[in-house]
Amino acid sequence: MTENEISYVVRGAIFKVYNNLGPGLFESVYESALFYELTKANLEVQKQIEIIIPYEEIILDPAFRIDLLVEDKVIIELKSVEDLAPIHYKQLSTYLRLTNKKLGLLVNFNTLNILDDIKRIVNKIK
Repeated sequence: MTENEISYVVRGAIFKVYNNLGPGLFESVYESALFYELTKANLEVQKQIEIIIPYEEIILDPAFRIDLLVEDKVIIELKSVEDLAPIHYKQLSTYLRLTNKKLGLLVNFNTLNILDDIKRIVNKIK
C-alpha cells in the first residue's frame, strides 16, 4: 500500500474511534482503540516505538517514541489537548525526518469536530 492508501484507511479508523469514544479522554485510550481498529483492518501496526538517533559518532539513548507506525510507512502522533500548538507540528516533522518516513498524521481527539483536527505532515525527503 502507498502512504496515501494507508492514510485513507487510518482516517476511517480515526473517525470510528472518535464516534465511539468522543472527546476528552486520555491519549493512551485513543491509542489503544486506534491500534485495535487498524489491526482489525489487517494493517501492520506498531505502537510506542523507541527511536534510536545517531549523533556524530555516537548513538543517543532513545529520545522519543512514535505513538503508532502503520505498515512501516506512516507515523501517527496522537494528542488529546485543547488546541494543537506549533510545537506539535514541529515534533511530527522531526520524527519524520529522523526516521526518513514520508507521511505523518497529527491527530487531536479532544475536539468537537475530528475532521478539523487530523493534520497531514509530509517529509520533504531529498
